[in-house]
Amino acid sequence: MRILAIESSCDETAAAVVEDGRCVLSNVIASQAEEHKQYGGVVPELASRRHCENILYVVEEALRQADMTLDEVDAIGVTFAPGLIGALLVGVSFAKGLALATGKPLIPVHHTEGHAAANYLLHPELKPPYLALIVSGGHTRIAAVTDYTVFETIGRTRDDAAGECFDKCARAMSFPYPGGLHVDRAAQQGNPCAYTLPRPKMEGSPYDFSFSGLKTAVINMLHHAEQVHEEIDRNDLAASLQENIASVLTEKAIAAAKEYGYKTIALSGGVSANSGVRQKLLQACEKEGITLYMPTIELCGDNAAMIASQAYYNYLAGITADESLNAMASKELHGESVAFVGKGSSD
Repeated sequence: MRILAIESSCDETAAAVVEDGRCVLSNVIASQAEEHKQYGGVVPELASRRHCENILYVVEEALRQADMTLDEVDAIGVTFAPGLIGALLVGVSFAKGLALATGKPLIPVHHTEGHAAANYLLHPELKPPYLALIVSGGHTRIAAVTDYTVFETIGRTRDDAAGECFDKCARAMSFPYPGGLHVDRAAQQGNPCAYTLPRPKMEGSPYDFSFSGLKTAVINMLHHAEQVHEEIDRNDLAASLQENIASVLTEKAIAAAKEYGYKTIALSGGVSANSGVRQKLLQACEKEGITLYMPTIELCGDNAAMIASQAYYNYLAGITADESLNAMASKELHGESVAFVGKGSSD
């Protein structure tokens, strides 16, 4: 089964064709990073306008690279939640138009589920059940993936996600957008023990995450240093920040795997590209005898191939939608399928 999928939840306009949820036939991304760099972050209205301009091109290019016509596609997949509402609406509206015009099934995909599915594109042996550690700019989550469309949340972000913490600290440290990449590069030149930073614990929720305190501590440290004319070594601070976040993610994931009896962890999301996170988690998994799966750097960020992969499994589970499908800026994962079950029904 060949699925054409569209992803437009933030500032990448993407389209891809994937066969049977595992084989990537094309994966096209139109990035807006350079344009948003001058503002220090994503401007939602601007992102939506660029999606409108780019979406036809990326879909046509995805079909061209797959050497297919639209008639040869079996279904249309699309990210419907969560994300920037204006950006999502562009992708959802375009996908609904394609499905209506061609009579193809329309398959809605939760963006966070899509990130988890990125590993299916590289590791044919990976199958549920496993523990997913999904870490991005908007979400940090530990979930038990008991089936391809069943995600049971064990721990989640209470405030700032790890990626948001990286980006906001990077901005305070005067790194250009996207900040997480520059923090990673600087960290490789710094001392991770140079600065002592807080590591909050969630009382009664050992697997939940909170990075707002860490973000505030870094920003306050920089402001104080500026006021007293004290020099802060950006490389050392970047290394200390990265060590802190990587340690929190790793310790919670390993502890959850042990408590719930999982011997496989799959890391995904934009922050899964961070070298410190990848290295620390890999070392911990090797020590504990846990198998770790990670996507390539190219598949860590937002892309449509991961959406097409998850769409395939959603379709097999009977998850489709009709023209009433709407974009949603936020939507929680539940212990059952989080997308639209049956035509026109939600939850």
